[in-house]
Amino acid sequence: MQRVSFKAEAGTRWIEPGLAGLTEEHLEAAYSEAAKLGVSLRESILSLGLVSEIELLSAIAEKTGCELVDLSTTSIETDALGAISANLASHYHIVPVRLAGDTLQVATSDPFNPDLVSEIGLVLDAPYQIEFVLAPSEAIRKAIRKCYGVGADTVQQMVTDKGIEESATAKDDLTDENRAQEASIIKLVNQILTDAIAAGATDIHFEPYENDLRVRYRIDGILNDSGMPATVRHFRDGITSRIKIISGLDIAEKRLPQDGRAQVHVSHERFDLRISTLPTRYGEAVDIRILPRGTLISDLPSLGLPLKDANELKKLLALPHGIILVTGPTGSGKTTTLYTCMNLLNHTDRKIITIEDPIEYDMAGLVQMQVQPEINFTFARALRSILRHDPDIILVGEIRDQETADTAIRTALTGHLVFSTLHTNSAASAMTRLLDMGIEPYLVASSVEAILAQRLVRVICQNCKEECKLNTDTLCATGSSTKQDELSVVYHGRGCSMCRFTGFRGRTAITELLVMTDRLRRLVMDKSHADEIAAQASREGTVSLFQAGMEKVRQGVTTYDEILRVTKGAVIVD
Repeated sequence: MQRVSFKAEAGTRWIEPGLAGLTEEHLEAAYSEAAKLGVSLRESILSLGLVSEIELLSAIAEKTGCELVDLSTTSIETDALGAISANLASHYHIVPVRLAGDTLQVATSDPFNPDLVSEIGLVLDAPYQIEFVLAPSEAIRKAIRKCYGVGADTVQQMVTDKGIEESATAKDDLTDENRAQEASIIKLVNQILTDAIAAGATDIHFEPYENDLRVRYRIDGILNDSGMPATVRHFRDGITSRIKIISGLDIAEKRLPQDGRAQVHVSHERFDLRISTLPTRYGEAVDIRILPRGTLISDLPSLGLPLKDANELKKLLALPHGIILVTGPTGSGKTTTLYTCMNLLNHTDRKIITIEDPIEYDMAGLVQMQVQPEINFTFARALRSILRHDPDIILVGEIRDQETADTAIRTALTGHLVFSTLHTNSAASAMTRLLDMGIEPYLVASSVEAILAQRLVRVICQNCKEECKLNTDTLCATGSSTKQDELSVVYHGRGCSMCRFTGFRGRTAITELLVMTDRLRRLVMDKSHADEIAAQASREGTVSLFQAGMEKVRQGVTTYDEILRVTKGAVIVD
């Protein structure tokens, strides 16, 4: 016989004028809306925005004596989780909190749901007495995901339907591609995509192992485990097939890498997906790059550029010809910076042509081309061809070899403004990289107008941001001349549910803008080392990546350790 803290049918008695500031007019409107939509009074009150959910739950807790819990700080017992399956937790939107004897404490956001009260005691395997506590619906959703894993209810149902034992090995995977069309697989892939997008992930990695399928999200540049249930390994072939289907890839080809694209809509937003598969020993590894549509940054300061560098870069955008390079490792935001520049230059009196691999952003007004190396349509060949189309501005996705570099430089010298990227650690080393490719020093010196080196650093979570002390040992160990008293106040993130307990939420750029001068051009002509170029640029006012990062630390945007992490290997002028 189950015991509850209150009866569902008593819900209307507790929700009365005066509760959480609700008036008679509020309740009349809520009753009318509930009858029209066929929802509960609680749902109607919340959908009309009469009170917030936490205000309503707090008032109900005070009125009924039922406990209101904070699931982000409440320790959920393993024994309690074993009492309620992922299916039941997801279906009834509840989370078991603790189990004491035969009493099971369960958190709910809808205490007056008649189905919850009448059915939950009947579907449990053991005759527990149920004691309800209150928690907001979003907190319960996060707790279900954290405790059971992404899509745990779907995976559990598939395991039950397929009759798979927990001891089954990877050879029990779905192997018939037609099974990928099943609603359960489709639902699971949709859940993974939705969860990753909600978490702010830029990539989803599916990594097959002998007896496992690891699913990880890259969030703010760092890989995080997605928390998928272990039994998802039984369906890895079906998941891969489903992803291939939505991206137009050949599901029968498992021996060769494949690349595809797809589009999804989540919460009324459209996202482009770049899908890549890679054959491995235990199946195909899949990477999904998530690219938001319609969220292109429209101004330079929003990227993280200081006002001085933003103004200087805007002057450079007005040049009639020359090369502007953006450098940095993979994932440092180079493409976003270039497209922000294209957005500022995109006017009807200019023709802009891009050559990319792949095309990451669709922008109206730009003629965009995708290189196809397999048919010898390379960056260099595309560059030679587009000159016949009378462009004013050219964006080359990346300078990878001597032929592309030589063609880009000669294009700039013939009266075109060229933008491109290089994979180098600093702005100064971009010069030596071009020279190492075999480009003549006089061509580099006369064509390159500026180099923007950048990195992305994680931003301290605003919800759990707090002051902290800077470790003096860290300053000394890194050889920085920065004194602790120069950093009078520094901050870090304590860690909370909003930042997944990392202390960081979101990213911003730190930049080093090197504008070519006569002295710097002479150093290039003399084939000087990158350190000499960087030192001269510093004397002329260039702020290094490290110095730009330290300014973000002083502003309380990020942490000193984060700056050290992302500037490691860069030419540091402190």
